[in-house]
Amino acid sequence: MIPSAVSWLLVPLPQGLGYWLLAAIRVLSGAGLLLIHPPPVAGWLPAPVCSRDLSVSVACLSHPIPILSPCNFFVIIISTTTTSASPASRPLHHRRRLSDTSSIVCRSLRKTKVPLRQPSLRFPPLRTIRLLRPDSPSAFHQRPSLRHFFPASIESVASLRRNLAEMADSDNEKSRAPYHPGADQAAVHASGSDAHDESARARLPNDEAIAMKSEASTNTEPFAYEEEDERDFVDTAATEHDLNVTEDDLLEANEIASQYTLEQVRDIMVRVYKIHRTDPNFPSSVIRKIALFLENEDVFKQPGRHQLLIQEMKLEAALVTSNSPYAEVRAVVSNKDDPKILSSTIRTWVIGLVFGAILAFINQLFDIRQPAIRVMANVAQLLAYPIGKAAEQWLPDYGFTLFGIRHSLNPGPFTRKEHMLITIMANVAYNTPYTNYIIWVQYLPQYFNQGYASHFAYQILIALSTNFIGYGIAGVCRRFLVYPSFCVWPASLVTIALNSAFHTGANPPVAGPFRKIWRISRLKFFYIMFVAMFIWFWFPNYIFTALSKFNWISWISPDHRNLNIITGINNGLGMNPFPTFDWNVLLWDSADPLMVPFFSTLNRFIGAFISFWVVLAFFYKNVYNTGYIPINSNRVWNRFGDIYNISKVVNKHGIFNATKYNNYSPPYLSAGNVVIYMFFFGIYTSTLTYTILYHHNEIAMGFKALWINFRESVSDLYHKTVRTALPKRSRAPPPPEDNIVDVHNRLMQAYPEVPGWWYLTCLACAIGLGVAAVKGWETQTTVGVVFYGLALCLVFVIPVGIIKAMTGIEVTLNVLAEFIGGSWVDGNALAMNYFKSFGYVTCAHAVWFCNDLKLAHYVKIPPRQTFAAQMVATFVSTLVCVGVLNFQLVHIKNVCTEEAKFKLTCPGVNTFFTSSVLWGTVGPTRTFGHSGQYSEMLVGFPLGVVVVVVIWLLNRKFPHWAWTRQIHPVALMYGGIVWAPYNMSYIWPSVPIAYFSWIYLKSRYVGLWSKYNFVLSAAWSCGIAIAGIIIFFGLQYRETEFKWWGNTVSDTGCEDNACTLYDIDPPQFFGPDKWN
Repeated sequence: MIPSAVSWLLVPLPQGLGYWLLAAIRVLSGAGLLLIHPPPVAGWLPAPVCSRDLSVSVACLSHPIPILSPCNFFVIIISTTTTSASPASRPLHHRRRLSDTSSIVCRSLRKTKVPLRQPSLRFPPLRTIRLLRPDSPSAFHQRPSLRHFFPASIESVASLRRNLAEMADSDNEKSRAPYHPGADQAAVHASGSDAHDESARARLPNDEAIAMKSEASTNTEPFAYEEEDERDFVDTAATEHDLNVTEDDLLEANEIASQYTLEQVRDIMVRVYKIHRTDPNFPSSVIRKIALFLENEDVFKQPGRHQLLIQEMKLEAALVTSNSPYAEVRAVVSNKDDPKILSSTIRTWVIGLVFGAILAFINQLFDIRQPAIRVMANVAQLLAYPIGKAAEQWLPDYGFTLFGIRHSLNPGPFTRKEHMLITIMANVAYNTPYTNYIIWVQYLPQYFNQGYASHFAYQILIALSTNFIGYGIAGVCRRFLVYPSFCVWPASLVTIALNSAFHTGANPPVAGPFRKIWRISRLKFFYIMFVAMFIWFWFPNYIFTALSKFNWISWISPDHRNLNIITGINNGLGMNPFPTFDWNVLLWDSADPLMVPFFSTLNRFIGAFISFWVVLAFFYKNVYNTGYIPINSNRVWNRFGDIYNISKVVNKHGIFNATKYNNYSPPYLSAGNVVIYMFFFGIYTSTLTYTILYHHNEIAMGFKALWINFRESVSDLYHKTVRTALPKRSRAPPPPEDNIVDVHNRLMQAYPEVPGWWYLTCLACAIGLGVAAVKGWETQTTVGVVFYGLALCLVFVIPVGIIKAMTGIEVTLNVLAEFIGGSWVDGNALAMNYFKSFGYVTCAHAVWFCNDLKLAHYVKIPPRQTFAAQMVATFVSTLVCVGVLNFQLVHIKNVCTEEAKFKLTCPGVNTFFTSSVLWGTVGPTRTFGHSGQYSEMLVGFPLGVVVVVVIWLLNRKFPHWAWTRQIHPVALMYGGIVWAPYNMSYIWPSVPIAYFSWIYLKSRYVGLWSKYNFVLSAAWSCGIAIAGIIIFFGLQYRETEFKWWGNTVSDTGCEDNACTLYDIDPPQFFGPDKWN
C-alpha cells in the first residue's frame, strides 16, 4: 500500500563517482533508499513533469549551482500523496503536514554528515524518475529551476534516520493538537513573530511545479511524459529572476495565487500596470508580461490555451498584493504585523527625547566650527538598543493607568517598534533650524549688525514657524508620498535594516558567490562590518589622509597645470579612475550606492560625465572669463582674480549701493559654478515636467482620496446622524487603487489615522508664528514673503517628494528660491532670506518628515503616536538649538572671525552671507538678467523641459526597450550639479559598487543581497559616525596632528593653491571696463 506521504531526497554525488543516489525516506512509517541504474550521463536532469495527485514542498536553501559539477551536492524534497485532489483544493492542515515533513528532513540533514561512498545504501527502489537530455524542450536547462538546494555531505545513514525519527516523533506530538483552519489564514496576515513567520512559510506549497506519476513500489518502468501537462508548468525560476524574489516570498505568494480567479487577476494587473508602467524600480520584464496579458483578449476568452501565462500572472499578482513589488523593500520590511506590539511607552519617550536633545545640542554647538562635526540619527539608533535592553532588564514594573491604558516603566521586552519610534525622534531632532543662519548674519557686527536679532522670542518664533510648516505640508501630502507603494524611500530601508538586525531572530542560510553558504546572522554581520569600518576609517581620515582624496595622478607632477585641472580632487575636476578609499566620500550627498537604486547612481554619473565636458569647454575657451578663475571653485570672485568683498558694494545697513558697485566689480563665477546654475535651472522645470508626464495618474488618485477624506470629514462634522454611525476613530483611507494592491496600507488600517485637520491646524499655527516674527520686529520685510514662500513649497513639494522617494535624490529649491526672491525684493538680502526659508526650507522639511512617516508606515507604528513623537521631539530640539545659538551669539568672543577660539569661524554662515548679498543685495537681475553676463544660462529652464519630453516620447515610441525605462531625466540633470566644490571623484566610485550590489548580487544571489545589503550600509555608516566623533573630540579638537608624507602629499602644487588657465597680476584686471 502506498503511504499517505513520502519524502524524497535527491542527492547528486560528484561527477567523478559516475552515478546519482536517490534516497526515499518515509518519515511517517519507515524508510527506504533507491539507486538509479544506469548511471546518468553528465548534464542530464530530472524531467519537470506535473501531476494533480502530488504536492511538492521544498524547504531547502537557494544555491544555484551547476548541475553535476565536481563536489557539488544538493537536496530536493518531494512530498507525495495518493489523493487525486489538486494541491490548492486540499485542506490547509493536510498541506501543512506535507510541508512539515519536508522541513523535518531538511533540519535533520543540517545536523548530519554522510560520507560520499556508501555501498550499503542500495535498498529496494520505491519510485523512478525519467531523465531527459538537456536538448529536450521539457528539460530544465533552458531556465534552471532547481534552485532550492544546499550542500549536504553524509556521514552516517543511521544517524540521519535517527534524527528523522526523533524529529518526526516531536512534530507528530505537536500535530495531535486540534486544528482550526481559520487560525492559519489569520496568522498569515496578523502574526508578527519570527517563529510564526518561519512556520507559516513552511506550510505553504512549493514554488516548483514538479511532480511525477505514482506507480506500485515494485514497478521500475519509467513513466511517459504527457505533452499537455506542460501547460500547467509555471517557470518559477523566471519569476524569481524577474521579480528578484526569494524562495520564501515565492512560497508565500503561491498560497495566495491559488485563491485568485482570472477576473481578480486582471483587476489587480490593471492597477499594477497603471501605477508601475513608468516606474524604473519595477522590473521591466514583468511590465512587458503584464502588458501582454492585458492586451491579449484571447487570454480571457479561451483561458485554457494560455494556462502558462495565466499561472504566471496569478503568481505575480499574489506576490505584489501579499508583499511589496520591490525586492529592496521585501528585504527589510515585513509583510506581517502584530498590533499588540508596544511602541509608545515611557522608556520610548525618555530615551527618544534625551537623544534628540543631545543630538540637537552637539550639532548646533559645532555647526559653526571648521570643520563641523555632526552626529547623525543612526548613532542614536545604535546606542538606543543597549539602553532599551538595559531598561527592560533593570527597571521595575511600576506604572499608572491613564484613559484606561496602563503605562509602565517596564512593560516587557524592548520591541522593534519602540526602537523605531526612538529613531524617528532622533531623525527629526538632529537637524538644526535653518533660520539660525538668518540670526547669525543679522546680529553679528561684521554682517548686518542688527541688535534685535538677539531676542530669544524672535529667534524661537521663526525657528518654530519654518519647522512646523513642514509638518503641516507633510500631513497633507501623505496620500501622495507615503501611502503609494511606488514611493520606496531608499534612505528609510537602511534605517529599517539596522532595526531588523537587532530585533529579528530568524537566520535562514543563504547562498552566495563561490558556492558558499552564508549562515551568519544579520546582527553578527552588522557587528563585524561595524568594527571593520570603525578601524578602517582611522586610516583615510587621520593616519593616512591621502587615502581619502587619493589624487595619485597629481603626485606625478604637482605643478602641472593641465594635469591637475582635469584629474585633481581638491581643486580639479576629479577625472581619476581610483580616486578614494574612503567610504565617507561616497556618502557626500546622502547617495549611498548600497542604498539608492543602481539606475539612480548610473543616471547621476552619466549627467556628471556629460557636464564634465561642458565645464572643460567653458574653462579652456575662457567663456565668461572663467579661465582667470579656478575651474571648480564655489566662491564668488572679482575682476582682479580675488575673492569678492561684499562690504565694498553695500552701505552700513547692508543695502545695495550702486555707486560703490560700479566702482568695484561685478561678481564672477568659476566654470564649474556656471554650469551648476544652468543645470539647477533645468532641474526645476524637469522635475515639474517629469511629474506631470510620468505620475499624473498617481497624483490624480491622491487628490481623489484627499477629496473623499475632506468630504467625509465635513459630513462627520455637520451631520450628527452620519457621525454617530461612524466609528469613534474613523480612518482616512489611502487611495483606493493602492489600498487594494499594497499590503502595508491594508495592515495600517488596523490603526486610527491622524485626522487631516490636525495637520491643517499645525500649518495654520506655524504660519501665524512666522507672520508674528516678520511683523513684530524691524525686519524691513513684508509678511508676503511667508505666503509667497509657502506657495513655492506647495508647487514643488509633491514632485520633489516623488523624486526623493523613488530615486533617493533630493532636489533642493535653494537656487530657485534665491532667484525668485532676489528678483522680487531686489536689493533686500534679509527679505530674500525669509523668502528662501519659507520656500526652500519648509519644502525640505516636509520631504524629510514624509520619510519619517514612511518609516513608521513600514514598521507599522500607529500614525497618531508617530505624529505626537515628531511634534514633541521637534519642539524640544528647536528649544535646545535656539538656546545654544543665543549662548553662542552673546558669550563666545570673536565668533565667526579668524580670531575665534576652537576654530569657530562659521564657514557655513560665511557662505550663507555671501549668497544673501549676491542674490539678495546685488540681485539676480544684475547677474542672470537681460543685461547680466550670465543671462545665457537661463537656457537651463527650457532645456529641462526638452530633456524630459524627449525621453518620455522615446519610452512611448519604444515601450519594449527595457533600457529606456532606466533613463531618469531628473537624475540625469542632477548629475550636472555635482561640481563646485565636488567633482567626478565623488560620484564615479559609486558606479561599480552599485552595479555589484544592485545588478550582480541582486540578480544572482537575491537571498544574500536581501539579507545583508542594507545591513552592510547601516554598519558602515554607524562605524564612520562613531569613529568620526572619537577622532574629532579625542584628537582634532585638541589639535593633535599626525604629520608625515601620507598626510601632506595630497595638498601640494595645484592641489594646494588652485591653478588657473591665465595668470593676472594687480593692477591688471579682466572683463569689461564698465558694467551696470
